[in-house]
Amino acid sequence: MQSRTIHIGATALHVGVTGHGPDVVVLTGGPGGVQYLERDEIAPRHHRAWYPEPRGVGRSGGGPHTMEEAIADLESIRTAVGVTTWIVVGHSWGSDLAVRYAVEHPQAVAAVVGIAGRGPQRDRTWSEAYEAGKAAEPVVDIDWVPEVHAALSVSFTDWIHRPELWSGLAACTVPMHFIAAGDDIRPPWPLAQLAALLPRGSFSTVPGVPHDFWSTHPELWTQTITDACAAS
Repeated sequence: MQSRTIHIGATALHVGVTGHGPDVVVLTGGPGGVQYLERDEIAPRHHRAWYPEPRGVGRSGGGPHTMEEAIADLESIRTAVGVTTWIVVGHSWGSDLAVRYAVEHPQAVAAVVGIAGRGPQRDRTWSEAYEAGKAAEPVVDIDWVPEVHAALSVSFTDWIHRPELWSGLAACTVPMHFIAAGDDIRPPWPLAQLAALLPRGSFSTVPGVPHDFWSTHPELWTQTITDACAAS
């Protein structure tokens, strides 16, 4: 894994990169979480994988920001490193950010692989199921920045309240494959709905794994994202 620093204005962002082949950018969860997927052993095989650390988190400068700024950072990184298009792999919150990125910059996104995302919703029954299952979820220690989390959460809510949200998704022709973790405490129906709405959407489930199966089942995680990227 190589470490790069990309300067966007006065802000320095950390980006890891590893491997060779078609370009993939890997987005982690939170929001406001460190880049916990930046590990050679779980990178998609036969691809060149880029691992940006979010603004204001870990090794990246800056502070609280919006989804618009997060997407602008991705576009600035893509341009700076000379990538024309890339596959966007997003885990958890990263899946939701990937969807918006693809809708707003389809020329930059070859495909989306969204794993264990929330989807563009604030449904009460979804939240109740999540809260009810939290005590049983495997504990994976991930550093995060509360102020960044809060700012992006507000921005996410603003996004899903936009009147053109669903029409924009229905018109997006970027291929998007959504993958649910079979033992995730987060209900998968929002991902299945997205797959049914999008012109080139698809949905599948990895049975018997929790939300953070990149940590608990690393070999299966690697195979899952490798196969999904290759199919894209």
